[in-house]
Amino acid sequence: MTENAEKRRRKALSTSRTIVLVFTAVIALGTLLLLLPVSSRDGCCCGFKTALFTATSSTCVTGLVLCDTWSQWSGFGQFVILALIEIGGLGFMSLASVVIFMTRRKISFQQRILIAESISTDGNGGVMRVQRKLLIGSLLIELAGVIILFIRFLPEFGFSRALKLGIFHSVSAFCNAGFDIMGFKTPGGSLEYFANDPVVLITLSLLIIIGGLGFVVWDDMTAKRKPKNWSVYTKLVLCTTAALILSGWLLNCLFEWNNPGTMGNMSVSGKLLSGFFQSVTLRTAGFATIDQGSLTQAGKALSCIYMLIGGSSGSTAGGLKTVTFVVLVLFLRSRIKGRNSVDVFKRRIDQDQVMNALVLAIVLAALAFTGGLFVSATSGVEFTDALFETVSALGTVGLTTGITAALSLPSHIMLILFMFFGRVGLLTICIGFLRGNYVEKKYSYATTNLLIG
Repeated sequence: MTENAEKRRRKALSTSRTIVLVFTAVIALGTLLLLLPVSSRDGCCCGFKTALFTATSSTCVTGLVLCDTWSQWSGFGQFVILALIEIGGLGFMSLASVVIFMTRRKISFQQRILIAESISTDGNGGVMRVQRKLLIGSLLIELAGVIILFIRFLPEFGFSRALKLGIFHSVSAFCNAGFDIMGFKTPGGSLEYFANDPVVLITLSLLIIIGGLGFVVWDDMTAKRKPKNWSVYTKLVLCTTAALILSGWLLNCLFEWNNPGTMGNMSVSGKLLSGFFQSVTLRTAGFATIDQGSLTQAGKALSCIYMLIGGSSGSTAGGLKTVTFVVLVLFLRSRIKGRNSVDVFKRRIDQDQVMNALVLAIVLAALAFTGGLFVSATSGVEFTDALFETVSALGTVGLTTGITAALSLPSHIMLILFMFFGRVGLLTICIGFLRGNYVEKKYSYATTNLLIG
């Protein structure tokens, strides 16, 4: 490599650093806009902490808030939040590609790599085709959600408010953000007002599920109409998503059926609907139709597990990701059966990918546990609620037991960092896994035997 080439290489930002810097810039811009008096409903500056927390939560499509979105923010402030959600959900490279499409400019190889990695494709071939599908498909799905919700809201709220509610909640659901503007009905109550409304909840559930499948899955399913031709990854995503939703539905109903603080006073149909929606929203969506603070201890533990798993790679969702989780399950099964390889759908999963999944799981679990200890120690709340809060931030979910606003400043700072890491940090780590070149040692030590278990 020549000296000039080496200088250019040193000056060039890595892909991971670019992603971090751009997301940081978006959050900074959002914070500045939310600090403007015009962004607040009362015309007064909301304060730096509230603006930064909200901008981070919006861009990282989390949904944790220090104040009710409707009560605190004006129409302009809500528009800023919605824009940040769309950017964070679809990815900054998706929006950049819009300009490329409109101006018909040629894009560089490095730009193709960035776009490919931002939507978790495994190469640069056909990146722009996938990206075009992504944008058009996303907008059409969001539009369908807007139309259904608008028709449902129109008789009760009138044309302008129904349209606003339809747009905001369709985008928020599809991007798995969990922000709502129903505070004029139940301040801080999320979607509790619609706990028995199948049209609203099923529509939002479908938007959440579709948004959480991932862009690669969409492309595979539309390009290959027959299920037998779908990739192993697509099959794993669909099977795992269905299994998690159904098992979560069953377990939520089992744990909360007679709990008067959540589902106990509902009709049978209401309980089934709430149990289903709770299972779906735990997949990093963050909407709530029942009081999360009143969940049983078993219900909170279940919620933490499902929030940590999250959605699928390359989607609007966060968390460990569905395929990463199922790889761990398959690895455990193979070890229990005494097998060295991890197999699924008559294919063998590469050992490096299994180890990468294990590393991600350990990192997330360790962060969640230590974060829960930190919040509990610095804010004086029960560990269960503190763990629920940190897992919600780390998995970019947004559900809360109601303690967010009452936490201490150190806890708020930690939640901001967790939301950022949950959305951006995991992405950059995964890119490192995809692009990393493992160095082989020139030597090896003698093996030793240990007692395991």
